[in-house]
Amino acid sequence: MRFSCLIVAAGQGLRAGPGAPKAWRDLAGRPVLRWSVEALQAAGASETVVVVAPDRLADLDEALAGWGGWRAAAGGPTRSQSVAAGLAQLSGDAAEPVLVHDAARPFVGRGHVEALLAALAAGADAAAPALPVSDTLKRLDGDRVETVAREGLWRAQTPQAFRLGALRKAYAALGGGEATDDLALIELAGGRVALTPGDPMLMKLTYPEDFAMAERLAGGARITRIGQGVDAHRWGPGDGVWLCGVRIPHDRSLVGHSDADAGLHALTDALLGAMGEGDIGEHFPPSDPQWRGAASEAFLAHAAALVAARGGRIVNVDVTLVCERPKVGPHRAAMRARLAQILGLPEGRVSVKATTTEGMGFTGREEGLLAQAVAAVETLA
Repeated sequence: MRFSCLIVAAGQGLRAGPGAPKAWRDLAGRPVLRWSVEALQAAGASETVVVVAPDRLADLDEALAGWGGWRAAAGGPTRSQSVAAGLAQLSGDAAEPVLVHDAARPFVGRGHVEALLAALAAGADAAAPALPVSDTLKRLDGDRVETVAREGLWRAQTPQAFRLGALRKAYAALGGGEATDDLALIELAGGRVALTPGDPMLMKLTYPEDFAMAERLAGGARITRIGQGVDAHRWGPGDGVWLCGVRIPHDRSLVGHSDADAGLHALTDALLGAMGEGDIGEHFPPSDPQWRGAASEAFLAHAAALVAARGGRIVNVDVTLVCERPKVGPHRAAMRARLAQILGLPEGRVSVKATTTEGMGFTGREEGLLAQAVAAVETLA
C-alpha cells in the first residue's frame, strides 16, 4: 500500500539536557532523525517530509547526506503547528495513508508500519502502536500520594497512521489550538481509532539517560560483515576516465557497458558481498540496455540502500586502484569526498589508495586498470 510519512524533528528537547536538540544528536554514528528517515523509506514510504526548526533547515543536508527522497518543512513553536506545516508539503490524495512519526523514536521498523497500514485497510480512521501500562501509577498532589488505577490505560507511541484528507480536515478544525497527539484529533471528530501492538523498542528519547539506553540497543545483538569486491576494465580510445565518481582527463578511457568506473564497481560488489546479496551483474545485468553508459554511482547508492533496508550501517570502506596511469594522488581527496557523499559517510571512514605493479602484468603493460575494495557493514544479527 502506498503511503507517505511526516517526521517531526522541530522540538528543542530541553529535557534531554545540554547539547544539541535530541533529534540532531548522534546515535551509533548517525543523527537520531536519520534513523527514522532511513527506516520509513526502507519500509516503502513514497514521500517523506522532515519538519525541523527554521534555524535547522540548512543542517538537514549534512544530517541526511547521501540519502534522497525527502524534503524539508519549517516547523512552528508547537508540535501541532509543526505537523500542520508538514501536512501542507505532502502531495498525496485524500485517501492516501500518512504516517506521522516523532524523530525521537529512532527504532521504528517495517513491522510497525505494516501493522498500521493493515489497521487502516481494515476500516480504522487512525491507528497507533500502544503498550498497556504495566507499572503502578501514582499521583502526587502536594505532599499527598495517591494510587491511580491502571486498568484500561495504554501508552501511545508513534508512528501514527491516518488518511491524509482526514488528518488535514482535523487540523483545520483545530485552528490554532494544540493537541496532545495527532490521534486525539481523530478521537475528537468521532473517528474510529485502532491500537496496534506496541513495541518497547519504540522508546522515545526524552531524558539524558535514554540516550545511554539507546546506544546499548543500537549496538546490541549486532554483527560486523566484511565484503570484498574486485573489478577490472581494459583501456580503449577516449579522453578521460571515471574513477570513484570523479572524471579524470586522460588520453584513454576504460571500456565497459556503463561508465566503466572500476572503483565504484568494486565497492558496489564489496557492499553486496557483505550483505550476501550477490554481485553487481545480478542487480544491473550488462545485457540490459538501460544500463548502457549509466553513471555507476547509481549502482553504489543501490547497494547502500540495501544495507539500510536491512537495518544496517556502513562502518567504513577502502578502495585500492591499481594502474600505472593516470596518477590518482591529485584526485584522491575529490574521490573520497564523492564516495562519502554517495554513501552518507564522514570522509574519515572512506579510504582511496593507489598503487602500481611496477610494469608487471596487464596493469603494468597499461592494458587495463584493476580496482579492489573492502567494506565493513554492521547489521542486526
